[in-house]
Amino acid sequence: MTKPQLRECPGCGLFQIVPAMAPGLRSNCTRCGTVLRVSRVDPLNRHLALTFAAMVLFVVVWEGMLMKVSAVGIVRETILESGPRELVARGLWPIAIAVAFTTAYAPLGKFLATLYVLIGLKLRHPPPRIRDAFLLSRRLNTWCMLEVLLLGVFVAYTKLGDLVTIELGPAVYALGVLTVVWVWAEVAFDPHAAWEEIERRGLTHAPMPADPPLAWRPGAMGCEGCGLVCVPAETDGHCPRCGSMVHERKPNSVSRTWALVLAAVVLYIPANVYPVLTVIQLGAGEPSTIMGGVEELLDSGMYPLAALVFFASIMVPLFKLLGLGSMLTATQLGRPGAGASILIHERTVLYHVVAWIGRWSMVDIFMESLLGALVQFGRAVTIEPGVGALAFCAVVFITIFAAETFDPRLMWDAAGRNPHRAPASRPDGAALAPSASAS
Repeated sequence: MTKPQLRECPGCGLFQIVPAMAPGLRSNCTRCGTVLRVSRVDPLNRHLALTFAAMVLFVVVWEGMLMKVSAVGIVRETILESGPRELVARGLWPIAIAVAFTTAYAPLGKFLATLYVLIGLKLRHPPPRIRDAFLLSRRLNTWCMLEVLLLGVFVAYTKLGDLVTIELGPAVYALGVLTVVWVWAEVAFDPHAAWEEIERRGLTHAPMPADPPLAWRPGAMGCEGCGLVCVPAETDGHCPRCGSMVHERKPNSVSRTWALVLAAVVLYIPANVYPVLTVIQLGAGEPSTIMGGVEELLDSGMYPLAALVFFASIMVPLFKLLGLGSMLTATQLGRPGAGASILIHERTVLYHVVAWIGRWSMVDIFMESLLGALVQFGRAVTIEPGVGALAFCAVVFITIFAAETFDPRLMWDAAGRNPHRAPASRPDGAALAPSASAS
């Protein structure tokens, strides 16, 4: 059984008590439904075993052959590293950095940091800065896109069928297994259990109180790094457990998110106007935009693949921009009202969808990286990434940053649903700390 703890919901800002939970239970916010904690059976040991397995598979993915293609008597073998190298050779080094970071450096950093923490917690004398390593591993989660890479490999394989003879290598199968293992590891993990073990071993940033308070106090805030509710004025502005700076709300959230959204809107136009890919066969070929690629797939009868590319590359970025714009507008124009909670609840759900779905737009970038590395057969057939891919990659990254910058609690503040934010009234802890629902 876990211990009861006071939490601030990251979705709406309501302070509430997460009750004691047996393994296999989930605690949701009583107001907006945001998941506050999911308890698991033996979460640390299972996550350690699965992370170690993922690390082994990760080495196979990057060292093994990905695909073998042949055309006009020429055979080419490629590994995942070939894609970023080819992009650098063609002057598209920003895309090469994005591909390498999301498929190599971020996953590698996450796996190594997780192993460092979980193995260190088993030692009698843990290594230093375990809390910093665990913070890093959780923050890299957003940028680990192995499952998106697997989908990009599938799209590239399908598109290459009419151009060259293709054979899948062991790295593709290892990538499929790695994706399953990595998702399994995340589902079987309870990050709060790791933070509690760090706290139990005395590896915190500052001494922890013997009995954590279960009632709200003036000035109390929830740490975005580990979820601990503390009063930063008493701890020099830092979370006593993980050492992160504690803010009542994300600093300058609205202005920073608006700036990123507007930048993404500007880049969204060249991303769809300029070519992202050029297929040259026998010395002839025409540049293709994102929509042009969708039309080519439709002409070839690949309707499911065309729908996938259209949704991931055109609709998802547009959906994110419209969703973020509506949430920002609601925050700035929010007014207290009888039906406000229902509308804000829907926008909070929209925020979680927007924050999760944006990564899947990288499918097109991964596909172009693989195609550019695989199909290089001189005048017979060659595929070259275009400058439109650079603008599109920037749109994907900027919208991910925008979703991370926006604070959905501000929508509830603007509608007057968080009375502890009002300077004129300070409700007592009992009113602000109901018990969260558990199921």
